Amino acid sequence: MNTNRCFFGIACRIAAFSFLVAGSASLMQAQQSPSADSVFKTPLLLASGSTPFNLASTSSSSSSSSSSSDSVIASDGRFMLSSDTLSSSQPPPRRYGRPTYNGTNSNPDGSEKWTFLAGMMLDLPIGNTHKYQTPGYDFQFGGGRNFNKNVGVLLQFDYDHFGLQGATIANENYIYNYCTVAEAPVADCTPGPAPAGTATPIDGNNHVWSFTVDPTYTFATEGSTGAYLVVGTGFYHKVTNFTTPTTEQYCYFYCQEITANATFDHYTSNAIGVNGGVGATWKFNKFSNEKLYLEARYVLMLNSQRYGVTSANVATSSLAATDFYPANSNRTTFIPITFGLRF
Repeated sequence: MNTNRCFFGIACRIAAFSFLVAGSASLMQAQQSPSADSVFKTPLLLASGSTPFNLASTSSSSSSSSSSSDSVIASDGRFMLSSDTLSSSQPPPRRYGRPTYNGTNSNPDGSEKWTFLAGMMLDLPIGNTHKYQTPGYDFQFGGGRNFNKNVGVLLQFDYDHFGLQGATIANENYIYNYCTVAEAPVADCTPGPAPAGTATPIDGNNHVWSFTVDPTYTFATEGSTGAYLVVGTGFYHKVTNFTTPTTEQYCYFYCQEITANATFDHYTSNAIGVNGGVGATWKFNKFSNEKLYLEARYVLMLNSQRYGVTSANVATSSLAATDFYPANSNRTTFIPITFGLRF
């Protein structure tokens, strides 16, 4: 009885020791090799810009060759892409064009949709016009639409003022003083001295105002400078006034007499005209929309010629005619040179 109890006690101790050794070995093996679940939870090492891949498509043999396969398993259980896969998975470089702008006042190329201008400077009569008119001054106002940084169209108002040549004044003085009585032409003309007390000194001036449509093309821009071409057409109205000194009385607190030139006769002519020229611009800085401009144009008014009384035919013409300055209806040519501001 004591022998059996001793045998079974030894056997129990041997079994307990064997179970303990087996459990320790299993625990050590579990710590050395990761489970399948931990492998799939390990993050992938992907190069920047590469695309993910399907784990299910990775073969078991990929761990033995890293140069020819798409992916390998590192010794620590993490998945890595091979260099060939990384190079082939890079997306093509993105191409960038010109920047586009969205706004109510800007075109897609960044230029302003609307432009306005104001300027003034010098008028130079040329050709036959120079024979009876002298240089003067001009005013210019306008605005329009820019379709892009090169092409635009303007609607302009121009006022061009001229004087009259001394020969023109002398001829008109002869007609008005020697063949007519002040402001009332007589029925015939006998050249000679004016009747006593009827001769009066005269003067005169001329101006042209116009409304035109003027397409422009900017062909050069370099930093803050630019250059453009302009052409246009529109309606032109030409007026010549003849004046004589007149004394009038003005009363304001007290009365006084003032002598000033007053218009006693004038002539008008309407015509279609064309113009064309070149200009240059200077921005205040390369980011500014305001810029100075200087331009010169050639203007041609297509007047319809009328015939009337001149100093050359005054002795033989009937003074029943009312046109004593037919030169106002001559074709008119001049060059306005304008300096101003665009914005």
